[in-house]
Amino acid sequence: MLELRSISKSFPGVKALDGVSVSFAPGTIHALLGENGAGKSTLMKIICGIYGPDEGEMVMEGQRLQLRNTFEALTHKISIVHQEIQVVPRASIAENIMLDKLDRYRRRLAIDWKRLNREAAEFMTMVDLDLPPETPVAELSAAQKQLAQIARALSDGAVVLLLDEPTSSLTLHEAHRLFELLRKLKVQGVTIVFVSHKLEEVMALCDVVTVLRDGKLIGTRQRSDLTREQIITMMIGRSAVERWRGVLPVDREKPVLEVRNLTSGLFRNLSLKLYQGEILGLYGLVGSGRTELAKTIIGEYRSEPGAVFVRGRRARIDSMADSLHRYRIGYVSENRKEEGLILSASVTTNLTITVWDRLRSRLLRVLRPAREIHQAEETIRGLDIKTPSASQIVNNLSGGNQQKVSIGKWLVADCDILIVDEPTVGVDVGAKEYIHDLIWKMAKEEGKSIVLISSDMPELVQLSRRILIFKNFAIAGEIDDLNERERSLDETSIRIGGYLA
Repeated sequence: MLELRSISKSFPGVKALDGVSVSFAPGTIHALLGENGAGKSTLMKIICGIYGPDEGEMVMEGQRLQLRNTFEALTHKISIVHQEIQVVPRASIAENIMLDKLDRYRRRLAIDWKRLNREAAEFMTMVDLDLPPETPVAELSAAQKQLAQIARALSDGAVVLLLDEPTSSLTLHEAHRLFELLRKLKVQGVTIVFVSHKLEEVMALCDVVTVLRDGKLIGTRQRSDLTREQIITMMIGRSAVERWRGVLPVDREKPVLEVRNLTSGLFRNLSLKLYQGEILGLYGLVGSGRTELAKTIIGEYRSEPGAVFVRGRRARIDSMADSLHRYRIGYVSENRKEEGLILSASVTTNLTITVWDRLRSRLLRVLRPAREIHQAEETIRGLDIKTPSASQIVNNLSGGNQQKVSIGKWLVADCDILIVDEPTVGVDVGAKEYIHDLIWKMAKEEGKSIVLISSDMPELVQLSRRILIFKNFAIAGEIDDLNERERSLDETSIRIGGYLA
């Protein structure tokens, strides 16, 4: 179906791809794996016409392709779902799905909205996006926007479907529904290129695995011939072992954050406590209220007076600045592109923006560039952010390295309470292991209190010692014995599933 021959691509300061050759067969789900900065996204963008290769060629069904843009790729039935959310916020879900096909629905001088909404709803059903087609995309969560992107790709009738971290914001239920759909497309002869850092998904779904490292091809093998450990070794050059991390010494006499009987806005009489030194997990389906609760706590969404307490005292939080500077609460957003980063600014600016007051000269009250750069470079080394320099524009980094910067700015802020929303979305195995170690160390050794919002069940079970299950903007259940002994992933998944049923 599709063959890439000796593909090379360079950007200022980095060679993203170096002589990569790989073939993608029809009716195959082909995993493309590697660490952040390995070249996966660059290769995907070459396939769909966003970039042209510096060297090499692309051949499809025996014919050489020279794609100049994504429109030309679509004419060859090549469609991509990007890792970064790319939607038109003010348009409806239906308009976003049919954006490049609006001419089909033209009726004289108007659009046949009824027909457009009806046909868009069919693709929404495929991805389990249960909302009216007329809903503005601006009202959707990051996960729902991701589903809308996948629905749009399906509407293109692709014979080559490129998926770059498609489950990054999806729960297990939503991911399983997507996998059922991908298996049906595979039977229909569609070639699916699947990029994911979740190796459990690769082992369960994919037929073939190609691994890149530092822009070079490490190898292509049948997935059935590989173990998870072998894939990790190919990706990072060493093994990585997931383990139960033990007991957290949580002080149940010291609630540092409380939500009491929250009933305003979306919630109905919701209450919870976060204790000193605890990692509290929040799990639920898309739209269940996890992220909305986080944004209520930090003041982005308005709450009723007396609903939020910090260290036993009633808190008045009207903005993110209040939560950070008055109450030492930080928030790592699930949506780094729109909320977590200043894409046009440097890595240094993004990493240090939360501590500019600390880095200013006491006399002149201006930033000290040397101190700012030193702080940024220290964080770059600690998180192993792959960037030519601290002055690199964040938008030029790979998605995974952008995520590290998004997390890094809150680590620099040294908050007492940290809410992390999908902290390892788009992050490779090595970086994920590092971030998990970092979260655990902050709680266990530094006594920090962490709310961990994640759709990655293994991540929650490995780190959280208490999990609240959200359903319809309320807490449907609680798993409170994860600090007693190691619990299996299957056991915890079954218990959570019972609360969500």
